[in-house]
Amino acid sequence: MKNKVSIIGAGMTGSTTAHWLAERELADLVLVDVVEGMPQGKALDLQQALPVIGKDVTIVGTNDYEATAGSDVVVITAGLPRKPGMSRDDLLTANAAIVRKATEETIRLSPDAIYVVLTNPLDVMAYLTQKLSKLPPARVVGQAGILDSARMRAFVALELGVSVENIHCYVLGNHGDEMVPLTRHSNVAGTPLRELLSADRLEAIVNRTRKGGGEIVNLLKTGSAYYAPAIAVTQMVDAILKDKHLIITASAFMNGEYGLNDMYFGVPVQLGRQGVEKIIEYKLDESEEAMLRKSAEAVRQTTAALRNLVTF
Repeated sequence: MKNKVSIIGAGMTGSTTAHWLAERELADLVLVDVVEGMPQGKALDLQQALPVIGKDVTIVGTNDYEATAGSDVVVITAGLPRKPGMSRDDLLTANAAIVRKATEETIRLSPDAIYVVLTNPLDVMAYLTQKLSKLPPARVVGQAGILDSARMRAFVALELGVSVENIHCYVLGNHGDEMVPLTRHSNVAGTPLRELLSADRLEAIVNRTRKGGGEIVNLLKTGSAYYAPAIAVTQMVDAILKDKHLIITASAFMNGEYGLNDMYFGVPVQLGRQGVEKIIEYKLDESEEAMLRKSAEAVRQTTAALRNLVTF
């Protein structure tokens, strides 16, 4: 029997995720959205594209959660997009209501699913999903560091003129302006970035990585990034369904790791068929530790705001 992945939210990110997943022939897909006709139309269009690339998966578009029953993975992308001048935290109230609905509807139909959360503010929406679903924390994970690391790798490749395949960058922390790029651990074919780039150029890349999502929002003016977030989710779903034990950075529930508790936060994790198999702790220097604490405090404050807003 084929795997089944349901994507809640058929906007640009959700539908592009479906595109990447279908291309990899990973699972049959369900696209759910409140807009009548939109998920149906996108699903049909994508279904008709598959004969060209020789992929055999079924794609269903619907406004009804019943079609998600028996999902192996539920991806939550539904939510309001960021607009110019809007922080991820500004989205908290509206998106908490959307994620609550998505979680409560899907968990009753797919109690064995693993959840991948993309809705912003990311770390807090993953926390909300876990609390509402009452799933073991390992089965709810947020897409964070894959995207941020990819952005940093792209900027390094443009700066140095080398293949992205040779570039390895690591980003911890919250998915936002307080992320923690680990330049000391990042490298090009084993050579540390600090040996290849001047301090000011490296700092410029770090700052652009931190503002990567906002830069796209300001350029698009009517939406936010979707190609890179969608392929980042696809890599996570691939690791789960293929039980790859892949080490990536993702937003995971903290139970004492890095000195953090009862919150979701971007850390290196090992991802497989059971979800988050373990959290990996890097040894941080004083500067990295300070950045991590600042990042964690930002997530802690938003999580506290969520607890005041929502009853679990």
